[in-house]
Amino acid sequence: MKNKILCLGIESSCDETSAAVVDSDKNILSHIIYSQEQEHAKFGGVVPELAARSHILALQSVIERALADAGKTIDDMDVIAATAGPGLIGGVIVGWMGAVGIANSTGKPLVAVNHLEGHALTPRLTEDIEFPYLLFLASGGHTQILLVMGVGNYELIGTTIDDAAGECYDKVAKMLGLGYPGGPAVDAAAQLGDANTYKFPRPLCDKPGCDFSFSGMKTSARNILDKCRGVLHTPAGASIAPLQNEFVNNFCASFQSAVVDVIINRLQNAIDITKNKKPTALVVAGGVAKNLAIRSSLEKLAHESGLKFVAPPMDLCTDNGAMIAWAGIENFRLGKIVDAPVAPRPRWSLTEL
Repeated sequence: MKNKILCLGIESSCDETSAAVVDSDKNILSHIIYSQEQEHAKFGGVVPELAARSHILALQSVIERALADAGKTIDDMDVIAATAGPGLIGGVIVGWMGAVGIANSTGKPLVAVNHLEGHALTPRLTEDIEFPYLLFLASGGHTQILLVMGVGNYELIGTTIDDAAGECYDKVAKMLGLGYPGGPAVDAAAQLGDANTYKFPRPLCDKPGCDFSFSGMKTSARNILDKCRGVLHTPAGASIAPLQNEFVNNFCASFQSAVVDVIINRLQNAIDITKNKKPTALVVAGGVAKNLAIRSSLEKLAHESGLKFVAPPMDLCTDNGAMIAWAGIENFRLGKIVDAPVAPRPRWSLTEL
C-alpha cells in the first residue's frame, strides 16, 4: 500500500448529497454538498421519497465536481467509500449503489461506511486526537454518548429512549412557525431571550445513568404554547413568530436552557463512569454540534473535567462526504473493504461494528 491514500467519499443518508476527496494526510482536497433544504422547507421536514429522487438527480454532478475541484480523476483514487447506513433507506441506496457501480467499473476497493462512524471519526480528521475519547453524537436522528476505543470499537454509554435532540428542536421550531431546519432558528432566537421566562422539565436529570429523553420537552412546549395563545390572541395553527418576537425569543431561550441542562447532566455522569478508562477528550459531533449554546456548555464541562474539548468546524458538523472519505481511509488502513455484496441498512448501530 502506498504511503498516501486518496479516497472519494459519498454521503446520501438524509437530505444532503455530498462527495469529497480526502487524503490520508488529512487534507480535504474537495468537498461538495448539494443541500435539499429549500425543497423540504415547505413541508416542515424531510420527505424521504422527495429526498431519494433529489439524490438520484444530483449524485453524478456532485461526484464530478468533487473530482474536478480536487484536480483528480477517478483513476487517481485508491479507494471509494460511501454511506451504507443508517439513514433514510431511499437515499442510502442511491449513494451506496452509485459507489458500488464506480468500484465495479474501475476495480477500485470499496468501503461500506457506517454514517455514525463518519461523525465519530471526524475529530481525527480535523484534530490530532488519540483513542479513547468520549463522544456526544447528536443530530436530528441520533443522540448518543459513546466511548470511542478505536475504529470499529465503540462502547455505548447512553442513548435517547425516545426522541433525538435535533428532532426535538425541529418540532419546537415548527410549533413556533420558525421554518426548517429548526435547530439554527431556535438557537438564534434563544440568544435574544430570557431563559427564566418559562419552566421546562429536565427529564431524567434526577436519575442515574446517561440516557436521554426529549419527548416530554415537546409535550411541555405544546402545553406552554397552548396556554399562551389566548394571551397572545393567536389562533391555533397560526404562526406565532412574525407576531410576537419577544415571546418566541423567551420561549426558545427557556427551552434551550432545559436541553443544555439535560445534556450536561448526562455527560457529567458519563465522564464519571468512564474516568477509569482515561478518555483523552470530550468530543461533540453531528448537526447539533453547530448549536452555540451547546458547544460552549460542553467546552466548559470539558475544561472543568480536565479533558480536551474537540468540535468539528461548522461545515463538517452536518452530514458531509469528507467525513465518509476519512472514515473510509481509517477502515481501509485496517483492511476493511467490501469483498461480498452489502445491503444498504436503514438501521445500523455503531456497537455492531
